[in-house]
Amino acid sequence: MKTALIIVIALAILLGGAALIGSGSVPDISSRASSQSDTAAEQETSPGSSDFDRLIALSFTDYEGNAVSLSNFAGKPVVINSWAVWCPFCRQELPDFAALQKEFGDQVTVIAIDRQEPLQKAMEYTDGLGISGDMLFLLDRNDSFYRAIGGFSMPETIFVSGTGDIVVHKRGPMDLAEMRQHTKRIIE
Repeated sequence: MKTALIIVIALAILLGGAALIGSGSVPDISSRASSQSDTAAEQETSPGSSDFDRLIALSFTDYEGNAVSLSNFAGKPVVINSWAVWCPFCRQELPDFAALQKEFGDQVTVIAIDRQEPLQKAMEYTDGLGISGDMLFLLDRNDSFYRAIGGFSMPETIFVSGTGDIVVHKRGPMDLAEMRQHTKRIIE
């Protein structure tokens, strides 16, 4: 008796779902996934989608305890990455950013802003990766940068041209090849 009841309920659920799909009331999952990735791609590469001027008032602390304002970088191409020790993607990405800084030299400034972690914790992490002296690391005790860029994933990176346009706002990890591609766009 219990088995028959379970079969009847399962059939009712299946038939009800099939009726909804046939009527068009349930969206096609494949088209939804496609439109979501299209939106993400647009967000990732929309030129001028944000304005660096609203970020230049933000100030952070470097590993030596000095205050550093983003206004120091106005008028220069800059790559700014938001990272944290707990972010598994940052472990690969941070050394790639250090390699990017070495590769492009004075053409761009690469900045990695740590999200609300103490100096010792952040520095031990970057020392362990062997990159503490390879680029500019800043500490953001109030998480103001991440909030200002509307962060909701980790890591997040903006690529800013010398004219102050945020040319790319990349949500999520990327490899060195993608970093190079975006960096070339902001220095041209």
